[in-house]
Amino acid sequence: MSGSILVFAEQRGGNFNRTAFEALAAGQQLGRALNAAVVAVVLGHKIEGLATQLAEYELGRVIQVDHELLAEYTPDAYAQAMEQVVRAVAPQHVVLPHTYLVRDFAPKLAARFGRDLISDCIRANVNGGSPVFTRRIFLGKMDADVVADGEPPIFVTFQAGAYRADQATKGTAKCEVEKMNVEVVEPRTKPEPAFQEVKQAVDLSKAEVIVAVGRGIKSQENLALAQKLAEALGGEIAASRPICDAGWLPIDRQIGSSGQTVAPKLYVALGISGAIQHLVGMKNSGTIVAVNKDPEAPIFDIADYGIVADLFEVVPTLIEEVKKIKGE
Repeated sequence: MSGSILVFAEQRGGNFNRTAFEALAAGQQLGRALNAAVVAVVLGHKIEGLATQLAEYELGRVIQVDHELLAEYTPDAYAQAMEQVVRAVAPQHVVLPHTYLVRDFAPKLAARFGRDLISDCIRANVNGGSPVFTRRIFLGKMDADVVADGEPPIFVTFQAGAYRADQATKGTAKCEVEKMNVEVVEPRTKPEPAFQEVKQAVDLSKAEVIVAVGRGIKSQENLALAQKLAEALGGEIAASRPICDAGWLPIDRQIGSSGQTVAPKLYVALGISGAIQHLVGMKNSGTIVAVNKDPEAPIFDIADYGIVADLFEVVPTLIEEVKKIKGE
């Protein structure tokens, strides 16, 4: 299918994670801009249910690749299987989420086609019929626009949070599921338990509500106020880098270019000025509410709702109002 877009929907342990649908949203947006059909592929073993789940989305078709050597991830097996899928589909673009798994096998896959990999992109635009992919460089201080001038397929990965999972559009009817047989030889490596970067009390990327604090919180003791707001909203507490550098919150609570990238439904920024390094980690949140005394704070440039006031006056009122709404 020449000119199509192939989206890799990553699954682990028989379940899709959020980034699979973020990649799907990216592929659909690119497909609409280029007037190209979008095809999704899922790899694994005994994954009929996952393929059926994907078929509910607005896609040209879903490719189900089921093989016992794909039951657990190995770079050899995934690269072999994906190479055969890419050659069969002949897409213009191959879109993947920028996860640990993809970072492991995607360069190997691209090399099999003699192509580069445009990695860790934050958005894609179409200019004059040609896609322009944007990447952050120099720790988020600058953006670099990348245009692929080689022959297809073009391989591109998108940063977690660059698109929201709920931006993936469902179809009016289920699309076709094609079962594709592939040849996979015994991989040279044996899978180990899934890598965990850190043992976290919470995965902020899965939180629907986040209350984040910056320098305006003034002291570690005042974190309790932000924590009360987070609890009232049923969310998690997070912070900008200075707070974590000071040891007031653990590093796994840090949002930004050197921390986690998140896209919750609601992001409340308390006393955060909005340095670019922080904004790149949360700008794709569904609704952003900012509280800051400085009316010129950059955070207000991306906030949906801005409150120019002392957070120590605003937050207690917010907590009280939220509790009233909840009937507490």
